Amino acid sequence: MSAARPRAGGRGDESGGPAAAICEGARSLEVLRWRGGRAQPVDDWLSEEVAVALQYNGVSHAVMLATPLDLEDFALGFSLSEGIVERPAEVYDCEIVREPRGLTLQIEVAARCFEGLRERRRSLTGRTGCGLCGTDSLEQALRPLRPLPARTEPPVGSSAVARALGSLREHQHLNAATGAVHAAGWCDARGRLLLVREDVGRHNALDKLIGAMARRGTDAARGFAVITSRASVEMVQKAAQAGMPMLVAVSAPTALAVRSAREVDMCLVGLARGDDMVVYSGAQRIALESFPELSTSLLPT
Repeated sequence: MSAARPRAGGRGDESGGPAAAICEGARSLEVLRWRGGRAQPVDDWLSEEVAVALQYNGVSHAVMLATPLDLEDFALGFSLSEGIVERPAEVYDCEIVREPRGLTLQIEVAARCFEGLRERRRSLTGRTGCGLCGTDSLEQALRPLRPLPARTEPPVGSSAVARALGSLREHQHLNAATGAVHAAGWCDARGRLLLVREDVGRHNALDKLIGAMARRGTDAARGFAVITSRASVEMVQKAAQAGMPMLVAVSAPTALAVRSAREVDMCLVGLARGDDMVVYSGAQRIALESFPELSTSLLPT
């Protein structure tokens, strides 16, 4: 394929930076662009999406469609956010095995955790936009969560949220090249992005972030997460299971997600665009600095 061929999407092709660092995250393919009444063959970066099977102690548990990047983070984050293990130390090993039609993550966990997993007898079949796919009971779908610890740090300022959102785009290298993936980022209380993970699935991106934080020993109680998607109930459950006191989404949450966030005292922020946002839960954890006349006592907790 000629290197001089024009690019299709206008993403990641003008600077040449993000596309060169994508590795297995994307693939360049020839496509036909129709623009201004004229057809032209061009090259385009497309996000990779592969079947990723998760096995625990040799037993298949779930098959997800995911971006084949940061899979060690994904394995650990999924194990933590789904409550399969309680601590990172209970995941002993993760081997990535390439199969003819995808990848298998062979995860070894503590015997106690594996016995608990067998009792749950869950079977998940993943899709890019999946939610609680494959759960076979209401108890599993809406599992009880421990309330988050009461706030001990000063509330996060709304300016910190705006700062995090403003810098998130420049850290979305895969999305810059393909325009087809979600991101989840972890920020400190000042809104500085410390970690970002991307994936075609919003749940996978959050799992990868949770795993990356756990591998680095990041204190989930000090900071907040930002996601480039809506806040479904599963996103709230995963964040709460990881001990995140605050979740910020660029789109709106569902009513069930809000009720779940309120039950565990999580600050849930949605429709966060620039300086604008809606606080749906846990208003005591955020300071609306741009509007000092608005008391947080008037907002839902």
